[in-house]
Amino acid sequence: MTADLHLIIANKAYSSWSLRPWIALKAQNVPFRETVICLDQPDTSEKIKAFSPTGKVPALQHGDTVVWDSLAILEYLAETFPDKSWWPADKKARALARSISAEMHSGFANLRTNMTMNVRKSLPGVGHGPLVDVDIARITAMWQEARAAHGKGGPYLFGAFSNADAMYAPVVTRFKTYGVKLDPVSQAYCDAVLAHPSMREWYISAAGEPWIIAKYEAKAL
Repeated sequence: MTADLHLIIANKAYSSWSLRPWIALKAQNVPFRETVICLDQPDTSEKIKAFSPTGKVPALQHGDTVVWDSLAILEYLAETFPDKSWWPADKKARALARSISAEMHSGFANLRTNMTMNVRKSLPGVGHGPLVDVDIARITAMWQEARAAHGKGGPYLFGAFSNADAMYAPVVTRFKTYGVKLDPVSQAYCDAVLAHPSMREWYISAAGEPWIIAKYEAKAL
């Protein structure tokens, strides 16, 4: 059933939305094949539209089913492979996990704009500002709440790695790139995500990519 899972993503150095379903699949040991399409090229949208009607990544093809948008893909995977631990088993924990994932999906524009994802950079102190700090405070407050209420079974937000961790994995990379100073609970969580074998694989692949896109590099300077 998994043989025809095909995930279409963009540059691993820059694409936060691509990381989310990719690391979720890896963490749950679900086999898939991937196609990486370089961002910001004259034919980028055309290439992606061969797989997805939006012309944007990520997109998941599963047989004759196409799912686009990171959160939609994560929910589709949870329905398609219910034997895997995509969301916490406890109903209350699952509700919180879905809520904080949805908040990540729709919010934190100041963080996204001023601390763009670039896993090949180290830029401590760059990108900070009052509005960014508000986003950081909200994110870390949610992490602390999840860890305190539901994190006893492991080092991730709800103990075991879940879709909530996949949604926040790009934020973890941003905090690393920009040297964000965190409370002990949030720092320990970030360390756990960065140490995950799937995240390490993503970083290695990103380091080996041949593409350097000036506008994404410039945003991080």
